[in-house]
Amino acid sequence: MRVLLVEDDDAIAEPLAAGLIREGFTVDRVATGRAALEAGPADVLLLDLSLPDLDGYEVCRRLRSRSDMPIIMVTARGEEVDRVVGLELGADDYIVKPFGFRELIARIRAVTRRSVRAEPVGGVARIGTLHIDRRSHRVMVDGRVVELTPREFDLLAYLAADPGAMRTREDIIEAVWDPHWYGPTKTLDVHVASLRRKLGDPGWVETVRGVGYRLRAGPPRS
Repeated sequence: MRVLLVEDDDAIAEPLAAGLIREGFTVDRVATGRAALEAGPADVLLLDLSLPDLDGYEVCRRLRSRSDMPIIMVTARGEEVDRVVGLELGADDYIVKPFGFRELIARIRAVTRRSVRAEPVGGVARIGTLHIDRRSHRVMVDGRVVELTPREFDLLAYLAADPGAMRTREDIIEAVWDPHWYGPTKTLDVHVASLRRKLGDPGWVETVRGVGYRLRAGPPRS
């Protein structure tokens, strides 16, 4: 598995790269945002936010516009607003320095499991004015194309597989993230909030308090 490590601090990058290599990963390390944008393909990106040229958020936004490569932000910025911005820009995960190396390995393995169990084979799901094309990863609502991150699409496709059915938080995380997910369950709430906003009506995804979420079986009432 090839890892692209974007980190300008040698004191962090060198031991991290050495540890990843010991675990069997191939590591390409760059120190700037522009170098990350020009780098070759990788299986996962470890992205520092504080880079000497481009902000890591901007690097994430540009990469996500052209690639589905899993992105893990690795940063000292631990505020909730930083996590929310990163996830809404398309990052698949967010880990705050200092972190445990084993946890990072677990997160890398989680985000690179690309067989999405949430996604049934073929067809277009139509729930009122919401259309979800699983083959082309295309979503439309009220005739408008909705731009979703890969994780947001997987979440929506999972809920749409059985509209109206309640899905527990544990079931969603296991299906859309990973059965051995190490991250905070707050990640699910952030993705649901972003999905609601992009669909244009929070009523599409209903909260079952204390249990989980469900996709409405019909258009939400205005």
